[in-house]
Amino acid sequence: MQLYLPIAEISVNVFLILGLGGLVGVLSGMFGVGGGFLITPLLFFVGIPPAVAVATSTNQIVASSFSALLAHLKRRTVDLRMGVVLLIGGLVGSSLGLVIFNTLRELGQVDLLVSLFYVVFLGVIGGLMLIESVNAIIKSRRPGGARKPRKHHYWVHNLPLKVKFRVSGLYISVIPPLLVGVLVGILSAIMGVGGGFVMVPAMIYLLGMPTKVVIGTSLFQIIFVTSYTTMLHATTNYTVDIMLALLLIVGGVIGAQIGTRIGLKLRAESLRILLAILVLLVCGKLGLDLLLQPSELYSLKAAGEV
Repeated sequence: MQLYLPIAEISVNVFLILGLGGLVGVLSGMFGVGGGFLITPLLFFVGIPPAVAVATSTNQIVASSFSALLAHLKRRTVDLRMGVVLLIGGLVGSSLGLVIFNTLRELGQVDLLVSLFYVVFLGVIGGLMLIESVNAIIKSRRPGGARKPRKHHYWVHNLPLKVKFRVSGLYISVIPPLLVGVLVGILSAIMGVGGGFVMVPAMIYLLGMPTKVVIGTSLFQIIFVTSYTTMLHATTNYTVDIMLALLLIVGGVIGAQIGTRIGLKLRAESLRILLAILVLLVCGKLGLDLLLQPSELYSLKAAGEV
């Protein structure tokens, strides 16, 4: 069943796009990531132009994240106070990211630099998560390895401007969450992603938040930051394809509900190791694309287009 997309100017299989949206929705519900780091490359693979894929994927991120967030709110696994702090930093970061993105476009190297940024970030974060998760699973299987969970005291806990986050069980400075939010906002504006693949590990390993609370809180912040990014793309670049967005949204909303139920049945270590493997797979594919010679060495663009 083929459908013509007016903005992307290409015909696509309806069920294929619904499936892609559903897959990313499942990941959103399970791991608390928006899924932009996965849905955007997948849209590239089915022939969607990069500009349209980046702009339209943010709509799907908002929808699947909102669907998953509702499920987490019912289970009271969302720290709204922490989410607001992350959101403030995210909005500031999005504005900074827009300035950086426009500067890269003027230099004419935005595609290469964004791809390299993806590979470095995904490789480092995925590698660290995989090592830590494997070690945690090995320790838990040793005799007496899971006797009592030690509460780690991170250096960020010594910073000023401390606030009590009751749902997370933390009493820490607001500075680290603000900085995490700024970084995620920059990534959202530059790469068209929700930034959950950065925020989730940072909230677990830097802030020391419980994994179950991290997922819902991450989704809360992602919704508002990606909504802001979507409006920027729609009003400045006019590259949001409504038909494509609707198909992705329908699949994403259904998938998010399924993913949330799966995530609640898995152990925290299992969730982290699955996310780490997924991040490393995407990193490997992007890195391979940078090394291999493209099928088309030249492309045509309209006059004045960067």
